[in-house]
Amino acid sequence: MALEWVVLGYAAAAEVVMILLLTLPGLDPLRKGLVSATRALLRPFLSVVPFCLFLLLDIYWKYETRPSCESGSACTPSEHLRHQKSIMKSQRNGVLIASALLFYWVLYSVTSLVGRVEELKYRVEKLKEDWD
Repeated sequence: MALEWVVLGYAAAAEVVMILLLTLPGLDPLRKGLVSATRALLRPFLSVVPFCLFLLLDIYWKYETRPSCESGSACTPSEHLRHQKSIMKSQRNGVLIASALLFYWVLYSVTSLVGRVEELKYRVEKLKEDWD
């Protein structure tokens, strides 16, 4: 099951890199190509959403079927430690799921805003040419 988390981590990292490239100042000559490349990648990255939901259901299933070690005498120390590690991994994976979904939403929003700004710049230039 570790491979799914690695894939999700790489997808979230790729989303962050694209967000940074779109929002960094000084990359105006590359902006048009970055916007078109990001728009082309948004549809494949949409698969992150159902993948995250699947992994969230996996975490929930593990939570529901875990052995109960609430009282100190019910489990050995090693079982208690394994239980605590499982809880920590589930929390970490939940944060990874939330961040991947948040980064996808931010990437979608930033891409649409940058595209809209480029369109408005084009309109302003066209209006300036018409006035001259």
